[in-house]
Amino acid sequence: MSSYSVTEPSLRQKWVAGILVVGYALITILPLIWIIATGFKTPSDAIAYPPKTFFTPTVEGYVNVFTTRTRLSQEQLQALGEPTTWYDKLVRKDGLVISGPSRFAERFTNSVIIGFGSTVLCIVLGTVAAYAFSRFKVPLKDDLLFFILSTRMMPPIAVAIPIFLMFRSLGLSDTHAGMILLYTAVNLSLSVWLLKGFIDEIPVEYEEAALIDGYTRFQAFYKVVLPQAATGIASTAIFCLIFAWNEYAFAVLLTSGNAQTAPPFIPTIIGVSGQDWPAVAAGATIFLVPVMVFTILLRKHLLRGITFGAVRK
Repeated sequence: MSSYSVTEPSLRQKWVAGILVVGYALITILPLIWIIATGFKTPSDAIAYPPKTFFTPTVEGYVNVFTTRTRLSQEQLQALGEPTTWYDKLVRKDGLVISGPSRFAERFTNSVIIGFGSTVLCIVLGTVAAYAFSRFKVPLKDDLLFFILSTRMMPPIAVAIPIFLMFRSLGLSDTHAGMILLYTAVNLSLSVWLLKGFIDEIPVEYEEAALIDGYTRFQAFYKVVLPQAATGIASTAIFCLIFAWNEYAFAVLLTSGNAQTAPPFIPTIIGVSGQDWPAVAAGATIFLVPVMVFTILLRKHLLRGITFGAVRK
């Protein structure tokens, strides 16, 4: 029998590895920090050159992303009287008044409905399909799995025109149902392949024991397989949500009002004198929160899901 020895890294190697990891983390997180900081700048500070690292923070960008504003003359402002709320005072100093709410909240809600809706549907269908491919003798299994995977090989722009024409014929353009179905179809291949790998690692003896004890096939799937595959389901859900949440091309092409999501809307936020970069940054920061919270809540499952199957039985 051959023996293997594990060499402990030296202190210098640990220091070098630590410096590389910290450096990589700082480089990757710097754009995120800059976006968050820009959301608390004034429009003049946001476009200042050289860029301002130190500035007086303000929530003007967050007020602007949720409201629409109108510029008035001094006589009109005096006729309105003193502002009654803190956000009215904030915009009044620039000679503006809040004329109503923006459509950011509506677009953000659309993102939540479409993103989480497609993720749930994708996980349900993907789990069932992955279980069938993993446990049953499906005719032409390898060919079917390759066909499912091949749907990810085409760039979205290659099928944009056919999908646009199909959606227009079926009346699915600018609808929540249409976008949920589209994102589900695009993500389903990823879901099936990931979940099949996780289910393959679950010993089939668990189900056989459950069947001997009187469980039906569905009961064995629901009470034995699903709990064991929870880590894989959580990991797959995160990846599916990230794609649906950040998707831009189809959202621009197929939505315009009723079902438009936040990614196409945020870059169009315009102030009274041009692009309102603090409002754009504030909208982007708010847009990051749901995915970050979802990932943090499932981070333990994500870590276990990535390493699941590294040690086989």
